[in-house]
Formats: sequence, C-alpha cells, structure tokens
Amino acid sequence: MQARVMRGCMKMLNRIGERTAPCGTPQVSNLPACTSSPFSRLWHSTVAFGPALDQTLYRRDRLLRLPGQQLYVQLANKELQSWCRGSRGSMKGRKLKQIMCLTLCLVLVFLAGFLQLDEMFIKLQPSLAQNITPCLPTMNVMFLKTHKTASSTVLNILFRFSEKHNLTVAFARGSEIHLGYPSLFKAAFVEEFNTIGQSFNIMCNHLRFNPPEVRKVMPKNTFYFSILRDPIALLESSYVYYKSYSPAFRKSSNLNEFLSSPWSYYNLSVKFHNIPARNNMWFDFGYNNNAEYDEHYAQSTIKDIEQNFHLILISDYFDESMILLKNTLGWDLDDVVYFKLNTRSVDSVQNLTLESKEKVKEWCALDWELYKHFNNTFWTKIRKMMSLTSLYQEVKLLQKRQKELMQMCLLEEMAIDKGKIKDKRMKPYQSGDANILGYNLKEDLDNATLKICQKMIMPEIQYVSYLYTQQFPYKARKSLN
Repeated sequence: MQARVMRGCMKMLNRIGERTAPCGTPQVSNLPACTSSPFSRLWHSTVAFGPALDQTLYRRDRLLRLPGQQLYVQLANKELQSWCRGSRGSMKGRKLKQIMCLTLCLVLVFLAGFLQLDEMFIKLQPSLAQNITPCLPTMNVMFLKTHKTASSTVLNILFRFSEKHNLTVAFARGSEIHLGYPSLFKAAFVEEFNTIGQSFNIMCNHLRFNPPEVRKVMPKNTFYFSILRDPIALLESSYVYYKSYSPAFRKSSNLNEFLSSPWSYYNLSVKFHNIPARNNMWFDFGYNNNAEYDEHYAQSTIKDIEQNFHLILISDYFDESMILLKNTLGWDLDDVVYFKLNTRSVDSVQNLTLESKEKVKEWCALDWELYKHFNNTFWTKIRKMMSLTSLYQEVKLLQKRQKELMQMCLLEEMAIDKGKIKDKRMKPYQSGDANILGYNLKEDLDNATLKICQKMIMPEIQYVSYLYTQQFPYKARKSLN
C-alpha cells in the first residue's frame, strides 16, 4: 500500500511541480540546491512543515535517497499513471484524491525519517527515470583562494571548468596576478569591470574577501565556497614557502625556534609581510589576523562567514572535498579530477615537536577556531548528502580516474623535482626554501590529448596568463616573472 501511495504521489507531483533552480543555486531555506526531482518539489512545497528535511538525487544511479535514512523508492510507471489519473467521476472526487495523495505522501516521508528505514531498495523503471530532469551544473562560482591550503589545485579545476563552458573569469587588471591582495578587495581591481559589470562567472584568484565589493562583480546566484587547512600543517608550509618574505620567519632558524617565543620574532608594526606568520586564513576572509582571541568575537565572525559562504572545504580531506563539491554543484567527475599542484618536496618539510604543535593552536587561535568549526560542518554536510560508504565509493572512482589520466599524460606518473622539468614553460613559481615540484608530459601525445594534459599540469601563473590572453586578446599578456 505504501509503495502504491508513493507511486501516486510521485506522478501527481510531476504534474504540479514548477520549474526549479539548478544545482548549486543558493536557496532561501536551508534545503539543498539540487531540486529537480518530483520528490524534491514536494520538499520545497512543504518547507514550512519541515525546514530541516533534506534530500539528494543520485541522477546517474537513478536513486532517490534521504540522507540519514537510506530509503530507496521504486516506482512502476504503469501503476503510477493509473493511480494518479484518479477516478473518472466528478471534479470534486479527483481533487479529493489528489489531496489524499499529498497527505499520505507527507505522512510516509515523516515516518521514513522517524523509523530510520534502511536499505529499502526498489528500482526505478526506465520510463519514469527518463522524466527526471538532470541536475544543471552551477556556472557562477566564487572561490576564496586561501593561502597554503591546496587552493592552487582548486584554481586549476575552476580554470579548466571555465574553459570547458566558455565562462568569463574575473582577472586582475593589467599585469597583476592577484586581485589586490593583501588589500581588501575592490571591484575596481577586476579587469574590464566597468564594461562587463556583474556578468562574470568565475572568481578564484587570491584576494582578501570583502563581501559588498565582491557582490558588485558576481551575479546574485553565485555559489560561494572556500577551503581551510589544519593550522599546524598550514603554518609549517607557510614558514618554508615565505621564509625569505616574512621578517618574522627570516629571523628564526626553524619553525620550532620561532614557536618557542613567537613575539621575539613577530613585529605588529610590520603590516603585510608578516601575514603568513599568524592567522593567515582569518586574514584572507577579511578579518584582523592580529586580533586578540575572544570567544564571542571568534564565534560571531564564524557566523558571518557562514552567512557569506555556502560551502567550506577541508584540504586535509581533499578527495572527500572534491566529491562534496562535485555533488553540490552538479558537476561531472572529470570536472574535479586533478593533479596536485604547487606541492613541495618531502625534504623541505620541517618536523614539529608536540610542544610546537600545541603552541600553533595558541599562536593561531583564530585560525584554529575557524578550522575546528568548519571541519565539523564539512562532515555534517557530507552525512546529509550521502553515507560514508557512498562517499568513499565515489572517492575510489575519483582516484581511479586520476590514475588513468596520470598514466595517459605523465612521463614519470608523479611530481618531480624542479630541476628535472624539461619544459621550462611549465615550471612552477619557486619561493623561499620550498622546492616546488612539477611534471613532465609524455612526448608522443596526440594534439587533443596533449591539450588536456597540459591544462592538468599548468601552474597557476601560467594558466592565469594564458586565460587572460584568451579572454582579452587585445590586451598585453601578463608576465610570467
């Protein structure tokens, strides 16, 4: 009987459903953006009764799933049409049946969540599955590129996506690579902003977040996301990378020494060059990295960030982050497959003592609170979207695809020392004491494959210069120096 009612509900909702937003489009409620299915239309029509309800439609597998409860519904198309067509009698009778169908469907949804129904599988008939509108990929994306958080790899993903769909990227004016960083972002920093206006699709270069100015550039339906990293690993990476840039780091022989007495090396009067030495992520989000830690201040700032960003990824779980991003934006697996970029050799990694690791949490207390909070919300979002079993099945597919591309593209099938890179045009920018690794491509690749592989390994500055010239062919190319 339950299956019969569900079949009727689904058909009826197909009739009454309105056009819904594509995946990734910000919603007024807390409901997820992917709302193409008939079932999800019911969700949105009943938001007042259950705003915490959530759903994810697995379109490729054609499974309809409620997170937290693995409820899978199978529909028989012929019965569905018969049941929901209703009586051939009066209009009043047909209306009554429709009301009953909707009511019973709501009851079943409530019971499914309450009883935690698990592993109820029924297959969708192909004829009905064809009626499910595929999730439209999100095209307007703003990525806050934080420092030393694997953000260069994310930037490469976004650049490849922009090329695939012929999107417009918000680049810095003139010869600049970054969008005014470390100054707070202004719309005037964007090339051709006065001409293009609020019609950019992708914004992902380094900037210091300034919400009102960013919104002048990006469309209203833009999806905002960023990425964080464990502050202990981040500070170690920053120390090596910015060793010759930051006065605080320059004066100490290693990070353990710096952390033993940070105020002996850190000078508050140095306005920008010491940013990598303390609460760098906090600064990138637009806040004062030297502010004294206060619980109320930290939590109120985190709430502001939650209001401005739809998703915060965690670089310590990069593959899991890419699956979450892919499913949230309605993108394909190849859209988020990647080769690690801007990584350094193992011999440049410094080992921290347990005491130093604990001191990082105090010295970068604001970053630590930021990371702890969004690490929790990251896993909460995943659990709402899928089971961990499903997550790691997708992670395996991502890693398999990555391995296939590495075997197809790379001569060594791994990142190599900067001195071994044959094509100097593909040599990544080097900084501080870090030995930034790169790649060599195979020499017998056909033109189509070569183009794909070159984009997979292209360092940040080279890719920015290339896309800038493609987008603005009448302007001078950005320098690689």
